[in-house]
Amino acid sequence: MSTQYNHLSTEERVTIMVMLFQRQTLRAIAALLGRHPSTISREIKRNPQQPHYDAIQATSRAQQLRHAPRRQRRLSPDSELFQVVVEMLRIGWSPQQIARRLRSIWPGQSERHVSHETIYLAIYAYPRGELKRQLISYLRQADGKRPKRTQSNVRRERYPAHLSIHLRPPEVADRLVPGHWESDLIMGANNRSAVATMVERTSRYVILAKLEAPTAEAAAEAIVREMSRMAPSLLKTMTHDQGSEMARHAEITARTGMKIYFADPHSPWQRGSNENTNGLLRQYLPKGTDLSLVTQARLDEIADLLNTRPRQTLGWKFPVEVLVDHLQLSATNKLETIN
Repeated sequence: MSTQYNHLSTEERVTIMVMLFQRQTLRAIAALLGRHPSTISREIKRNPQQPHYDAIQATSRAQQLRHAPRRQRRLSPDSELFQVVVEMLRIGWSPQQIARRLRSIWPGQSERHVSHETIYLAIYAYPRGELKRQLISYLRQADGKRPKRTQSNVRRERYPAHLSIHLRPPEVADRLVPGHWESDLIMGANNRSAVATMVERTSRYVILAKLEAPTAEAAAEAIVREMSRMAPSLLKTMTHDQGSEMARHAEITARTGMKIYFADPHSPWQRGSNENTNGLLRQYLPKGTDLSLVTQARLDEIADLLNTRPRQTLGWKFPVEVLVDHLQLSATNKLETIN
């Protein structure tokens, strides 16, 4: 085994920064990079920028210790900032999300701010080759639409009227109180496999559940299994479409405490957050994927990526940040009430 030591590269430092943002452990970072955990630990301790590890500053410091640093253009292909942008594109962020997040990460440091137009230009101006094709592939498809399920032209309401979306508590529509969810299934190849998607309306926090089969029994079991991991205070209501996969909705309510409501037939806009999330999921689970081959662990990874992605509708915060803020505020209010 070679004892030769190689310094951390810019790409490795960017990976460290992004994975720390995702709250990954040092051992997980080390395993991905093929480094010893102590190497990652020392790197972070050597660069104790607050409130987060800064890949750009860490790389700059390392260069200063070895050579005189060379001034880089803001988003040139050989710059550290470009590597940060590429890594964020790789994990599924859009140029607009990246541009806004850079301002949040480095407020007041305009030399590290770029517009989303600049990111697009940098990608399309990149020299021809495999890397350019890879960069373009990271961009989302603007014309992607979720296909309709196989069904008859006329679909009647199949659930009781007292469970209609129009009878939900008013607080659901206001999106001010967390704990109200929208749900759906995305279907795999030939409709033979499925994944349940649940989105919390206030924070847009996502939970994904693997189904053992595309049946009502499997859907109930998967939804109960994954939703039971959440705090009871976050299990108030869930709104689904008129699909037959929710035939065992009473069982879900009995086991989780969530009351299930149903949208009107052919009205996907009544569950807009869920429909939008299903579109985002197709970046990771393209049409025609055999979802029976996708593990729950992989679904959890995808959910983590979506929950740590800045969202414009949330003021460019992460869904997990918004959810935690609500929980902390709720806990504070309860303590004040008790006192």
